[in-house]
Amino acid sequence: MEQYYLSFDAGTQSVKVAVYNEYMKCIAKSSNQTTLKYPHPGWVEMDADEYLSLTKLGMKQCIQQLKKQRIDPSLIKAIMGDGIICGIVGIDESGKAITPYINYLDSRTQSDAEDLKKMDLDIWGKETGNADPSCMFPALHARWMLANNKEFKERGKKFVHNAPYILLSLAGLKSSDAFIDWGAMSGWGLGYRVYEKEWSDEQLAILGIDKSYLPKILKPWDIVGAGDTMQSILGSGIVEANKAVDVAGTCAMFCVSTNGIIPELSKKESGLIFNSGTLENTYFYWGFVRTGGLALRWFKDNICQKTHDDSYYQLLSEGAEKVEPGCNDVIFLPYLTGGYGEFSNVKGCFLNMTLDTDQFVLWRAVLESIAYDYMEITDAYRNAGIEINRITITEGGSRDNLWNQIKADVMESEAITLEILGGAVLTNCIIAAYAIGAIEDLKNALISNLNIINTYSPNSNNSKIYKNQYRIKKDVLKKLS
Repeated sequence: MEQYYLSFDAGTQSVKVAVYNEYMKCIAKSSNQTTLKYPHPGWVEMDADEYLSLTKLGMKQCIQQLKKQRIDPSLIKAIMGDGIICGIVGIDESGKAITPYINYLDSRTQSDAEDLKKMDLDIWGKETGNADPSCMFPALHARWMLANNKEFKERGKKFVHNAPYILLSLAGLKSSDAFIDWGAMSGWGLGYRVYEKEWSDEQLAILGIDKSYLPKILKPWDIVGAGDTMQSILGSGIVEANKAVDVAGTCAMFCVSTNGIIPELSKKESGLIFNSGTLENTYFYWGFVRTGGLALRWFKDNICQKTHDDSYYQLLSEGAEKVEPGCNDVIFLPYLTGGYGEFSNVKGCFLNMTLDTDQFVLWRAVLESIAYDYMEITDAYRNAGIEINRITITEGGSRDNLWNQIKADVMESEAITLEILGGAVLTNCIIAAYAIGAIEDLKNALISNLNIINTYSPNSNNSKIYKNQYRIKKDVLKKLS
């Protein structure tokens, strides 16, 4: 009998839902845009119940597509979802969301992160691989809710990520059933022991978070839920150490897989984050531009006033291809919700515009600026002994050939894209099949669906131009901070 698997990817800008058959071919798919709210400067909030509604809507749309193909929806054997690894919502005893969903884009806990840093503790890096507290971490979001959210203080029971919230709600489960997989667990940033896959009593005592508020930790295939970054990396066929992946999503993330904590990369002020992967004994570091992909949407929607026209991205890049590398010295700072580290007080802006600066110059400046931040991350990896000579680019940003070429030039490395650009959704279906016993060799299944469709070789002349522009950008940041 035919078997099908349904997957959802609850990301920052959209919820994608898809159905794949037993041969892991996509049969139906949908995507619906989320809403981000900015109630105060530096604050970013979302609605966990909107995530649930959009997932249900996507499921309905996929079922309608199946019926048109005369496929019985009852043949769907498992559902798996992934969601944002750095973001949580507070729920009450019934499992209902009672707080806003706060994720990595939010900076309200920046001062708290600085206070925790001043404690100069080694336990963070030793147990999690993350030496520095960050306002992006759910551990700090939880501290803020415990101190400031009236609803949670009165009747809050658990903190959960958005994908588990969706799965809990679909199954009619309560807060006592709350769960998190061991990969998304590491998205908390602090409060856990990354190798043991368990909450850390000592860290939680320091953070002032009662362990009763935290969900139970499971394997990803126990209840079929995972973190989005972990699934994107797996969807790129990365099942072993020392491989590089650019997850070109809302938060632009440049990741390398490792066998565990590398002291050089987990030192204080490294600016890198360490996580556990979906598969057992897999780990990775990631450097980031927090509003990398979101800056592209901001430019299209707010500057170009093309909110409902996603085809405008292609028009912008076609025009930007005619602009010389370096954008006539125009520089963009992509820190639209604030910078990080030593540049935490810096905001987004364009510099060096002239009368002949048009939207195509500005667009290319946006693309280049994110790649410049990747240059520093790449240098950190290489200095730690990780050889980077090929980068797999995945997720929505990988559709842009110009951006892919800019990244190859900036990082002086070959870059490739795969036939399936949104690898997280397919990966979910493969793991769902594994969870019910339909697949025996998970690693083989993950790499057997990979087909390279584009290769980008670095242009040495462009690389020299970008290195100079990068130095100028760094000088500007130092002066602004």
